[in-house]
Amino acid sequence: MNKINNVRALREAPAQAEPLIDLRGVQKAYKTPAGDFLALKGIDLNIDRGEFVAVQGKSGAGKSTLINMVTGIDQPTAGEICVGNRAVHEMNEVQIAKWRGSNVGVIFQFFQLLPMLTCAQNVMLPMDFANLYNSPRERRERALHLLDQVGIGEQADKLPSAVSGGQRQRVAIARALANDPSFLAADEPTGSLDSKTAEEVFQVFEKLVEGGTTILMTTHDRELASRVSRTVRISDGRIIN
Repeated sequence: MNKINNVRALREAPAQAEPLIDLRGVQKAYKTPAGDFLALKGIDLNIDRGEFVAVQGKSGAGKSTLINMVTGIDQPTAGEICVGNRAVHEMNEVQIAKWRGSNVGVIFQFFQLLPMLTCAQNVMLPMDFANLYNSPRERRERALHLLDQVGIGEQADKLPSAVSGGQRQRVAIARALANDPSFLAADEPTGSLDSKTAEEVFQVFEKLVEGGTTILMTTHDRELASRVSRTVRISDGRIIN
């Protein structure tokens, strides 16, 4: 009878959800005059939907390379990278560019905003590239909504040079959210900010995670890393915890 009950329980148990991001045996080698340099050495990593994961490690440990693999900015030398139901490692450059534009929001340490465009226009740019939303008016309305969401709606029509570093990073976050991506990848997003501004930007991330956003972030800041869902440490191209 116990065997029958156990089998029945297994059948009735809900299936475990697939991870949103799944890396298996990912390696990345760069050619140098001294020979191949292995930046990643067999990375296995799963990230579930709604997780806030921080990747920590010294400079040169492989943090940014890992971000580049997950976002399709660079391709692995070996291994598999799956995001949702897409095998990123099997796509060509054109397919990756189209996939990334609709599915990934990338946030850089130094903002990467176009200086000749207003804050709102910078947020609208991914929508223009992906040809999402029906008209410039709808794209602007969404941009204003996202700038309000990150707390700087009043700065919409200013150039990036007219706002503070923390406000520029908030514009970058709004831009990353423009096409409603599957996840955000943030590479040292508070690295160029003072501690007070970094805290304000991090609180934006926390609110996004509360709303269900998945975030993968590299950071040197141990205090901020202690507040995420999970911390992954990387050293010499390997995950060590």
